[in-house]
Amino acid sequence: MQKIVFALLIILVTAASCKTAYFNAADKRKADRVASWQVQHYSDTLAPKAGWIQAAMYRGMVEWAAQTNAQSLYDFLLHTGKDLQWGMMDRLYDADDLCIGQTYFRLYDRYKDPEMIRKVIKRVDSVIANPDKQPLLTEKGKYYRNRWGWCDALFMAPPVYARIYQLTGNPVYLDFCFSEFKVTTDALYDKEKQLFFRDLRLINERDHKGEKVFWARGNGWVYAGLALMLETVPPSHESYAWYLRLFREMTASVIRAQDRQGAWHSSLLDPETYAQPENSAGGFFVFGLAYGVNKGLLTESTHKTAAQKGWRSLQKYVDRSGKLGYVQPVGHAPLQLTEDMTAPYGVGAYLLAAAEMAKMGKKK
Repeated sequence: MQKIVFALLIILVTAASCKTAYFNAADKRKADRVASWQVQHYSDTLAPKAGWIQAAMYRGMVEWAAQTNAQSLYDFLLHTGKDLQWGMMDRLYDADDLCIGQTYFRLYDRYKDPEMIRKVIKRVDSVIANPDKQPLLTEKGKYYRNRWGWCDALFMAPPVYARIYQLTGNPVYLDFCFSEFKVTTDALYDKEKQLFFRDLRLINERDHKGEKVFWARGNGWVYAGLALMLETVPPSHESYAWYLRLFREMTASVIRAQDRQGAWHSSLLDPETYAQPENSAGGFFVFGLAYGVNKGLLTESTHKTAAQKGWRSLQKYVDRSGKLGYVQPVGHAPLQLTEDMTAPYGVGAYLLAAAEMAKMGKKK
C-alpha cells in the first residue's frame, strides 16, 4: 500500500512540475510533432513556396532545428532552398518577398555556402541603390507595398537588412533599414495605446464600442520583428536604443492584452467580441517576451510570467497529431476563429516561441 501511495505522489509531483516548468520534455515532444505535422502537410498549402506564408514557417522551423539539432528539419529546409535555387518571389521592393532571406541566412550560418545568400544581398543592394520614396498610402487609398506600408512588413524585411550588415559590416544596410522602419512607425504606431495599426487605411476604423482596432497578428509581426532586430543590431548603432525603447513600450501593451488563460485575441482590445485565442499572434508574442527575458532586456517577474502563461496556452491548442489550431487565416483585421483553422505562419510563430522557451527552461 505504501508503495502505491508513494508512486501516486511521484506522479502528482511530476505532473505539477510539468505545469509550472518553463519548458519540459513534454513540450519538446509536442513542438517536434508540430514541426513534423507541418512538414507532412507542406504540400497542402497552395501558397508559393518562396512567399511569406511559407517563409514565416521556415523562420520558426530553422530556429527550432538550431535549438534541437534536428537534422531532418535542416534537410527539409535545404531541399526547399535548393528547389527554389535560393531565390525569392519576383517583386523587387515588396517586403513579403524578402522574408525567406532570413532562413537562407540562418542556413548560411550553418553550412557557409555563399550561394544561399547571394541573391538576397543582390536584391537588397538594388533596393538601396534605387530607393522608393512614394507615400505609404496610394492615391487610390491602398497601402503602398513598394515601401513598408503595412505593419507586417516590419517582420518580413528589416531582419534581412540587419543580417547583411552583420555579415558585411557596411552601415548602409542598418541606416537604410532604420530610416524606413521609422517612417512606418511614425505612420502606424499609436503612442497612446503603444500598439500598431495594420496600415493607414485602418487608422480611423473603430469597433462597436467606438474603440480603436489593433489587429493581434499585425502587432505580433512587429513585436517579433523587433526581437529579431535586437538580436542582430549592435548596441553601438543609434538604432538599437530606439528599437529597444519601442520593444519595451509594446511589451507593456502586449501583457495588458493577454487574458487570464495566457492567450491573446484577434482584436487585442476587444476579447469579448473575439473570444477565441489567436495563436499566430500568441506565438509571436511568446517568442518576443521569452527573447526579452532570456537576453535580460525584460527583467520584471511579470515578463517571465506572461511568457510562461502564453506558452502554456499555446500548448493547449496542439492536437494529438501535431496540428496547431485557432490560427487566423490570411487577412489584415480581426476575425472569428475555429479550432480547425491553421496556417504555416502560425506554426512558424509557435516554433519561434518553442525555441526561446527552451532556452528559458535551460536557464532556470
